[in-house]
Amino acid sequence: MKFAFIIFKYFPYGGMQRDMLRTANELLKRGHQVEIFTMSWDGDSAPGIKVHVLPQTGLFNYWRYRKFIDTVFAQINGGHFDYVFGYNRMAGLDAHFAADPCFIERAHNQRSFLYRLLPRSKWFAACEKAIFSHDSKTEILAVSLTEKAHFQKWYGTQSERFHYIPPFLSPERFVLHDKQAMRTHLRHAFGFAENDFVFLLTGSGFSMKGLDRAILAVAALPENLRANTRLVAVGQDNPKNFSRMAKKLGLEKNVVISKGRPDIPQLMQGADVCVHPAYRENTGLVILEAMACGAPVLVTASCGYAHHVADADAGIVSELPFDQHRFNEQFLTMRQSGQKAQWSANGLQYVQAVMQANDGSAEANILINLAQRKQ
Repeated sequence: MKFAFIIFKYFPYGGMQRDMLRTANELLKRGHQVEIFTMSWDGDSAPGIKVHVLPQTGLFNYWRYRKFIDTVFAQINGGHFDYVFGYNRMAGLDAHFAADPCFIERAHNQRSFLYRLLPRSKWFAACEKAIFSHDSKTEILAVSLTEKAHFQKWYGTQSERFHYIPPFLSPERFVLHDKQAMRTHLRHAFGFAENDFVFLLTGSGFSMKGLDRAILAVAALPENLRANTRLVAVGQDNPKNFSRMAKKLGLEKNVVISKGRPDIPQLMQGADVCVHPAYRENTGLVILEAMACGAPVLVTASCGYAHHVADADAGIVSELPFDQHRFNEQFLTMRQSGQKAQWSANGLQYVQAVMQANDGSAEANILINLAQRKQ
């Protein structure tokens, strides 16, 4: 069969992007064809996969997305594809990879009435409705079921349209290196002293990942501890606002923001704590990746995968509703606690037992079955 995959942007460090490429390669191994349509491709080529890069222009992001969607479907409709799979929300998909939280739920509970009246908001809401509406035929591949109730509340989405994908970590995420060598690697990479205590935050979209919360927690540390505490944020995003925030708080030497890097597993193994204080995260694969690297984890309960930290006793889950003062205290606890070695061992043991049972083929299996059913 011939599959069309659609994603707005590809870059090698995004969890959704890595999942897409892994699934495409799995389908190739089984003798199927895959073509990827994207606005931009940042990274190595994908052997055996035809990639259509279709950049667009426009004053606003959603204008570019809208033009891209029109351009993509003009090509797809003449390309004799058996199944169309989209990683972003849009009309016309046979199936959608549901990695993001419910937009309309956030718009009503975390935003103002005026926000919902903006043309941008209306467009994103319409794209979401095209996927999750009771009248839609689009199948939904869900990496977490935490948002299912929200979609059903707003759209009446049928339960049978949700297909759960268990979390998957690629084998290289389980390759452990010498702990001291990784500590040295991280500290040399960012110019830190050997005895500096390092919190590591990884993920694209620093605003949603809660980098501001982590910066405030560094600022709240007692001065004697803050002096040799470092927060490193690695991901694809504009660091300007967060760099300005750190400077205003006098944390220029404490906070380092880096673009995406290929050595994230090594950095995680060298960090003292991995922190992920996301405002809202449907899953949060970096949480499991950190556990697989033996790092203690501080995470907010708003992340779909936060329960794995609690189940494993691999760190601290900051409760909801989020409270910055309480999070600051938990951040300090992670800095001082003598439990870090035990949290590390617990998380590593848990992930090795639970995650390696999944061979990563679940998504390809579901897509093949759905495509066969469509025929």
